Amino acid sequence: MNPLRNLLLVVLTGLSGHSFAATSGPFRAGAFSVDIGPTNFPVRVNAMFTERSADKVVDPLFAKALAVDDGSVRIVFCVVDTCMIPRGLIDRAKSEASKTTAVPEDRMLVSATHTHSAPSAMGCLGSRMDPAYAAYLPGRIAAAIAGAVERLAPARVGWAQMDDWEHTFNRRWIRRPDRMLEDPFGNRNVRAHMHPGHESPDAVGPSGPVDPQLSVLALQRLDGKPLALLANYSMHYYESALLSSDYFGRFARHVGAMLGADDSFVGIMTQGTSGDLMWMDYGSPRRAIGYDAYARELAEHVAGMVRGIKWRDKAPVRMAERKLELEFRTPSDTRLAWARQMAAAMGDRVPRTQPEIYALEAIYLHETPHTELKLQALAIGELGIAALPNEVFALTGLKIKRHSPFPATFNIELANGAEGYIPPPEQHKLGGYTTWPARTAGLETNAEPRIVDTVLGLLEAVANRPRRTPTDPQGSYARNVLSSRPRAYWRFEEMVTPIARDTLGKHEATFEEGVAVYLPGADSRVGHQIPKPPEANAFSGPRINRAAHFAGGRVKAKVSLGDRYAIELWFWNGLPNDVREITGHLLSRGSDHDELAHGEHVGIGGSSSPDVAGKLFLSSEANGSGPRLVGKTALDLRAWHHLVLAREGKIVRLHLDGRVEPELQGTFQHAVPSGEQTLFIGGRNDGKFGFEGKIDEVAVYPRALTPREILAHYRASGVARP
Repeated sequence: MNPLRNLLLVVLTGLSGHSFAATSGPFRAGAFSVDIGPTNFPVRVNAMFTERSADKVVDPLFAKALAVDDGSVRIVFCVVDTCMIPRGLIDRAKSEASKTTAVPEDRMLVSATHTHSAPSAMGCLGSRMDPAYAAYLPGRIAAAIAGAVERLAPARVGWAQMDDWEHTFNRRWIRRPDRMLEDPFGNRNVRAHMHPGHESPDAVGPSGPVDPQLSVLALQRLDGKPLALLANYSMHYYESALLSSDYFGRFARHVGAMLGADDSFVGIMTQGTSGDLMWMDYGSPRRAIGYDAYARELAEHVAGMVRGIKWRDKAPVRMAERKLELEFRTPSDTRLAWARQMAAAMGDRVPRTQPEIYALEAIYLHETPHTELKLQALAIGELGIAALPNEVFALTGLKIKRHSPFPATFNIELANGAEGYIPPPEQHKLGGYTTWPARTAGLETNAEPRIVDTVLGLLEAVANRPRRTPTDPQGSYARNVLSSRPRAYWRFEEMVTPIARDTLGKHEATFEEGVAVYLPGADSRVGHQIPKPPEANAFSGPRINRAAHFAGGRVKAKVSLGDRYAIELWFWNGLPNDVREITGHLLSRGSDHDELAHGEHVGIGGSSSPDVAGKLFLSSEANGSGPRLVGKTALDLRAWHHLVLAREGKIVRLHLDGRVEPELQGTFQHAVPSGEQTLFIGGRNDGKFGFEGKIDEVAVYPRALTPREILAHYRASGVARP
């Protein structure tokens, strides 16, 4: 283990004061709900760009607490039916509850469900905090915690997880380069934005993966009757009338009934890492079933898992907490002057437009440039739980789960505060609402990796063992590629940028800005979404195959090729061939930033010539005056294709979809400068006409592959030709 990580484990263990040995005391649990509906109307409601008001309660709102005790350590969860809760309010509630219960504040986790239909406990965007409600809420949270501790009694515990691909999808989609949107500051720079519309021609595909895991921590009395459960799923919210606990409340009602629970049962749904997830599948026609039916379907899954749980009479309980200081992305002098001018024109009224909202947020960030996050990790037996005070992208949640030292892990977001979205660093370049600087998304660009590393350190502390270092499994296709002895093989399985790892360990490549990672990769069954359920594939075996999505950036590598070589890859083009002069470049060799683009380039034709549109071509210069060869097949849009470029001296062949007969072949003299070793994937060496779509499984060989080898590779993939 890394010595510094060893030290972190010792420090965290000492700070938390917890024993990590299995305990011999009886396991106990208690649960309690407190109504937190407002007592005075109307109330302000946040969670949208502009402020709303409500004068009634449609679905009851609760603070639901669950206390667990292993005879040595006692911890409490409290989940509140609200959109977001500021840390100051939560700390007041914890302080009051600690005085009543003697449970230390660092053994309490308080989170928001993230219903968008609750009173405003926190100001954000164009909505103000409701001061009367914010003053009322801490006492109700404290009462729920006290009630759960008071009801501690001998209990059994169990947990379970399953993948549910039917109820959550990525809502943040990458837009076509000609259909970009403006940000609130007047810049046309939005390449990725939420809610593109169903089957929208303006959007290419999701900007990130999905975390489909549905998890449950369940408790029962010794007589077998249900006591409580705490479920977790990564789905933002459904949408309900004001005021309402949304699907979170309806889920609790349905799951209790399905389990035959009595009125004392407390059902809880916590918010997973859903910063870019929602219930709408934008790759398909709209299908809305309503939040009650949605909640019932999730409850059926959870009830089924609970019925199959292996119950335990004992389970050690552990918890660790750490604070992390971060910076906000503060406005430049020019933006601050603009913001102050706009604020002065508004006077005392609430903002009505996005520019007005973000002008006030810019001033807030200028005046509050720093913040402190409270991060936690908990363990109940061999179940690990991470708690983050942010709206977390699915990719981030998957990183934590993949590297967690526990066999089962889930994440609770918007816990112990509300510090806004934390996009992975590469997502900032793509822009959109979840990156615009504000209290809702203002943390430093490098916040996400710092948070992930801190949370994994906490999980190591409560597990008392190091995080996992997973490997990428190889299916039959990958094994076939490796048997052909490539010089470099970039599989694009990365969850983290900027390094694209070479499977052979010799030629690391670099992701430029404008590339998203961990999207569904090459597989004849995969479009925007993973097959349901996922099946073993020829690329990554039991794991889902992953790819990179190119949206203005490239991957750059240095590799010596000589005059005999082959380059092999899979690609999925998302841009129609009538959008621009050249639809996009898949491969390019030459000097970086060469304005004349001298080199060797494989691209897809566009609007410049009807004879080339949608077909593969080889060129050697930017202006088209150099050598050029054109393929004969019009490529299917949004379908996976296999490509091999093979060179033997001046003779080149380009094979498509495993066919023995070349797509194009002939004498082609490239214009790559002598000694130049730079290879670009997903764009040309001058940076123009980048590829718009996904690329996967890029291999470079020190010789030209034979047609039979190419066919063998394709057959090993199991992909049917488009």
